[in-house]
Amino acid sequence: MEPSQCVPLERLPFNNTVLKKLPVDDSEETGSRTVPAACFSRIRALQPLVRPTFVALSQSALTLLDLNVQDVLTNPLGPEYLSGSRLLPGSEPAAHCYSGHQFGLFAGQLGDGAVMYLGEIEGTHGRWEIQVKGAGVTPYSREGDGRKVLRSSIREFLCSEAMAALGIPSTRAASLVTSDLYVTRDPLNSGRRIPERCSVVLRLAPSFLRFGSFEIFLGRDDFSGLQGPSAGRHDIRAQLLDYVIETFYPCIQQTHCNRKDRNMAFFREVMMRTAKLVAQWQCVGFCHGVLNTDNMSILGLTLDYGPFGFMDRFDPDFVCNTSDKRGRYSYQAQPSVCRWNLARLAEALGSELVGAEAGAVLDEFMPTYEAFYLCIMRKKLGLVKKEEAEDSELISDLLRLMHNTGADFTNTFRLLSHVPWPDEGDSERPTVGPVVDLILEQCASIEELKVANKPTMEDRELAMILSMAQTNPVMFGLVADSPGVSEQLERMGRLKELLETDQDELKKKQRDDWIRWVSRYRSTGS
Repeated sequence: MEPSQCVPLERLPFNNTVLKKLPVDDSEETGSRTVPAACFSRIRALQPLVRPTFVALSQSALTLLDLNVQDVLTNPLGPEYLSGSRLLPGSEPAAHCYSGHQFGLFAGQLGDGAVMYLGEIEGTHGRWEIQVKGAGVTPYSREGDGRKVLRSSIREFLCSEAMAALGIPSTRAASLVTSDLYVTRDPLNSGRRIPERCSVVLRLAPSFLRFGSFEIFLGRDDFSGLQGPSAGRHDIRAQLLDYVIETFYPCIQQTHCNRKDRNMAFFREVMMRTAKLVAQWQCVGFCHGVLNTDNMSILGLTLDYGPFGFMDRFDPDFVCNTSDKRGRYSYQAQPSVCRWNLARLAEALGSELVGAEAGAVLDEFMPTYEAFYLCIMRKKLGLVKKEEAEDSELISDLLRLMHNTGADFTNTFRLLSHVPWPDEGDSERPTVGPVVDLILEQCASIEELKVANKPTMEDRELAMILSMAQTNPVMFGLVADSPGVSEQLERMGRLKELLETDQDELKKKQRDDWIRWVSRYRSTGS
């Protein structure tokens, strides 16, 4: 960016449209509280950090705001402005009210408990909402202190920018500020709290509205007994829906005169964006960790980086959140969870949609996801000359082989780029052998595979199922078909096979399996 195009922090062109278009809570009451009939609450007092200082800046994210790293660094008030410690001229601090289903259960009012909206900026790169994460308490903080620490802030900053660099839709992180203000945390969940530096990430996106933004209008939930803070306010729901479609889906707004048709087109587009997003996650081995409805962007962005993780060794059951004991948000569950969340969005939109048509859109989700996934994986493997019906089987066989051998997800794809193009008359085994050897070098040992394939079901449950296999084959057949039991039986089968072999035998079998697959891959690619 040319220096003349850059603007100083004090002259950012704020145009805080959302606060003009949607109901705002102007109460001066302090502390956590229920906020009815409003989509945002104004923040009346800033909670400054002590001696804030920059840790990191992202030039590519700052460019979206027409800012320059050097200008930000040389501004003596830069760390204060970008941490919410000092008010940026034109900004209007607020916190967003939303609800959500957390781990499958409706949780009532949630909201921005540690995030402060600063405003929206209209610049040469479009319209961007900016907010600071970790700037202190809001009406939605509940029992929290509204602060984030350096450890988690670094993770969010790095992953936001990494995902954007990978071409995966994501909120962005422009700056990371730390301070000499401390809070205590228990980073290892060991019961031992330690002091950590309060830190703030400046995040930006066209909007941070989410599925949960529409759940504030839900009535009392039969199971939890909770309801949204604006339950039954269909007038505000219509206002929010109009704002989202008019602002972020203008083509849909312009091409539909009938309201229900417009809303259905919007819901289908959200479904498409969500299906593509989760396909992109799956293709890089990304696991979000907390796919609650309040963490699902209405624009199809990766939103809220909590206990995320990228898989090392390929494992469909990979879980990156230690709180997720049942694996609800495992790697392989992400597509079905996203569909489930879309169903909750449809429920929240209620009469704004046509029920039967919304159901049909939901039925399109898995085929749409699978089509996106297959397209991306074909590109990842270089299968771009022509699409073959066998490509899907080739990909699933690769993933099964990676799982069975404990191969590293990212490294395996990188190593496959070294597979030589087939020449007439070349001998398969000597040609692909060097690449296969490199893949095998980073596969798991037999002891590691034994640990990975140990059944996770309790011993008593396993014993009961195995006893059933001998005493009641019909009942066993019914039970064995359930996904959970089927998975445990597969683990037992792999473990039995591993216990009956040794490291040398295992490596020979793995080498043969990899050579066989790579040979198929070469013939497909040619």
